Amino acid sequence: MRITLFILISSIGTGFFFNHTPTSEMVRWMAEDCANGKDDDEDGLIDLNDPDCDCKVAEPVSLIPNPSFEERDCCPSSYSQLHCAETWIQASEATTDYLHTCGWMGWHGLAPPLPFPDGDACIGFRNGRFGNEINPNWKEYTGACLTDPLIARTAYTFKFNIGFTNYQNSPPINIVFYGTTNCDNLPFGVGDDRFGCPTNDPNWIELGRVGASGNNTWREREITITPSQNIYAIAIGPDCVKLSRDSIDTYYFFDNLILADKRTFDYRVNTTHHPCAEDFRLTVPEGPDLTYQWYKDGVAIVGATDKTYAPKKSVGNYQAIIQDEQSCWLTPNYYHSIPYETGAIQPVICPDEVFDFHGNSLSDAGFYIDTIKSVHNCDSIVSIDLSIAEDKTVEVAAKIFEGEQYQVGDYQFEEAGYYEASLQTSYGCDSLVQLSLDYYNVYFPNAFSPNNDGINDYFTIEGNEDLRAITSFEIFNRWGASVYNAQSSSESDTPRWDGKSRTQPAVEGTYLYTATIVMDDGKERTTQGSFLLVR
Repeated sequence: MRITLFILISSIGTGFFFNHTPTSEMVRWMAEDCANGKDDDEDGLIDLNDPDCDCKVAEPVSLIPNPSFEERDCCPSSYSQLHCAETWIQASEATTDYLHTCGWMGWHGLAPPLPFPDGDACIGFRNGRFGNEINPNWKEYTGACLTDPLIARTAYTFKFNIGFTNYQNSPPINIVFYGTTNCDNLPFGVGDDRFGCPTNDPNWIELGRVGASGNNTWREREITITPSQNIYAIAIGPDCVKLSRDSIDTYYFFDNLILADKRTFDYRVNTTHHPCAEDFRLTVPEGPDLTYQWYKDGVAIVGATDKTYAPKKSVGNYQAIIQDEQSCWLTPNYYHSIPYETGAIQPVICPDEVFDFHGNSLSDAGFYIDTIKSVHNCDSIVSIDLSIAEDKTVEVAAKIFEGEQYQVGDYQFEEAGYYEASLQTSYGCDSLVQLSLDYYNVYFPNAFSPNNDGINDYFTIEGNEDLRAITSFEIFNRWGASVYNAQSSSESDTPRWDGKSRTQPAVEGTYLYTATIVMDDGKERTTQGSFLLVR
């Protein structure tokens, strides 16, 4: 018996996909076609959701081992202990410092900015030495052998954080990235702390540089390079410029040193315009000889093979596969959502009126929801709690003294009687006020006779329950001298004059009074007049 075995291959890495239409007998032998939106091998998994479709995600993974100095062999107890950080090499004879929250945290007066950009550790380095020993060439570098070499004519990005103390001890600086073709060239300048920068050794070259400045802070900087030869080890630190002898000791920090293929930084989904706009697009970088395939929730979008894609209002996770002849890159997830706004209003209308909102005329009280378009064409959901103000007829009973006025809105009334006044409420609705206006009944005697006969023996102000209090009451003789002065706070404690002045009977004649009274409306009123004292 002859057995024929078909081996069907699908490879994203080379850009080839199986495009033949198989028979049902052959389907179970097929590998997944990763760009057709179908479950070709009938395993319930489609395209990127199938392990058969393996393409590396474009996430920067540093070629520098232990990039944030977290992995350690020991806890630093003092300066110059870079050896405690795993895999890192003291590149120069001038020694860098290892800082970790488990132990030593820097020089006095040169504290690192906290928190560290990544984790619990960083390194510190000097550029020049001008303390007890003058050495302008004292330059501290840290170095590492790469996990994989930088390949010649391939673009790489080196992104890192540099920390500053203060402007005096951390002035602006040029950070330089150096490389060598052999790890055996680490360290350099052995035994010579005046050796200076790595390029004083012919085995080292400058790969790139960037300026930085700050004050008690961390800054993120990056350098993009394309080496002309394979690089196996790197060093980082200050430039080769020798500082002047009148300089001071300068100090800086490094953390989170990420060196990776430039594409792992670039190959990610970006956007143009607002997510609700008609011209909103997802984009990935353009490059020569690149092909593209877009995916939503791991399933290929058939025909979406341009560097841009318009997802419209289809919410989900979007990715793109970017390929050339040698490699395949999958962008990290980009979640596309449609933003919307919400708002609530509580309008009040008068009876027989309508509330107009976005073309709708509402006349009944209730709860409504309407959707309108925002300035960016997004949905804006507005809830409306509509109330109808009641017709109001208010009955008011009030009192005044003769000569006073009682005001209702813009109306003023000064005589006792019954009145009606039309007003508008705060919502602009009509309101009817029915006013019953009367005079206060307060009696101010014009004479009294303090002769102890039980009749009119005292002079006072009398009133019914409308009179709440006489807060001050003073009587003067005809020459203006005060003969009586009293205060009270309630009707039960009403001041009254018994006709005596300094315990002696006052002479007959005319007297003057002034009083402050409080009526049931809470207002204070001052009144005055004259009366006769008759014996």
